[in-house]
Amino acid sequence: MSNKLENKIALITGAGRGIGQAIACKLASEGANLVINDLTEEPALETKKLVEDMGRECEIVVGDVTAPDFGDNFIKAAVDRFGTIDIIVNNAGYAWDAIIQKMTDEQFQAMMDVHVTAPFRILRAASEVIRPAAKAENEAGTPVHRKVVNISSISGLYGNPGQIAYSSAKAALIGMTRTMCKEWGRYNVNVNCVTFGFIKTRMTGELGSPETKAQIGDREITMGIHPDMAKGMESIIPLGRGATPEEAADAVYLFCIPESNYISGQIVLAGGGLII
Repeated sequence: MSNKLENKIALITGAGRGIGQAIACKLASEGANLVINDLTEEPALETKKLVEDMGRECEIVVGDVTAPDFGDNFIKAAVDRFGTIDIIVNNAGYAWDAIIQKMTDEQFQAMMDVHVTAPFRILRAASEVIRPAAKAENEAGTPVHRKVVNISSISGLYGNPGQIAYSSAKAALIGMTRTMCKEWGRYNVNVNCVTFGFIKTRMTGELGSPETKAQIGDREITMGIHPDMAKGMESIIPLGRGATPEEAADAVYLFCIPESNYISGQIVLAGGGLII
C-alpha cells in the first residue's frame, strides 16, 4: 500500500458492516487511524479488530447517529483519543420505503433524521475543532487539508419510485455538500459527495431474506429488492454488474487522498456507468 493517509484521523459512521466496514478497512490499509460508529457493539468490534489487525488504532462509538447528542459525542471521542480530525465520512443510513400514499410521517422523518440531520450535527460539532485548528495552521504557514465525504445515492440524483423519503433525504445531502464546500473552503476542507448506484449490500439483497432485515431502535426494517429487479438493474449498467462494497469504498478513498486537495463541492456517481 502507498500509505497516503499515514496517521490521518478518519471518522466513519455506520462502519460495522457493508460499505462502511469496507471504507474503514480501505482507509486503515492506507495508514489512517479510525474512529468508527455502529448502532450496536458487535459489528463495531468486528471492524475494530480488522483495523487493528492492520496495525492501526481504532476507537469505537456505539449508538444511534440520530440521537441529539451523537454528533458532539462522536467528535469528542476523536479529539480525546487522537487530538484532531482529518477525515469525516457520513455513511450511516438505511432505506425505509413506501409509495407516497402509504408513507407515514414517521417514515419520512426517520429518513431525514438519519441521512440529513445526523450529518449536519456531526459537521456542526466538527466545526468547533476544525475552525481554530485551520486558523492556527494558516497563520503558521502550515495549512492542512481536511476531507469530508458525504454518502448519497443515485436515488438522490434521479429519484426512485417507492423512495420519496430516502430520495429526498439523499438529495438534501447533496445540497449540504455544496454549501459546506463554500463555507469551509477557507479552512482548507474539501467537501465532496459520493452517490452510489447498485452496490451489493443488505440494502440490495434478496427481498424477504433474513440478511435484509435491520433492527433500528424498536422497529424491524425490511430492506432488499426482488431478484428479478436486481437482474434488471444490472442489465442496464454499462459495466454489466453491481459493485462490491470494496469498490464502493475505493470511490470514497479517492476523495480522502492528497490528490483531491483541489477538488471540492463535487458529486460523483459510483454506478458502473449508469446514467438514468
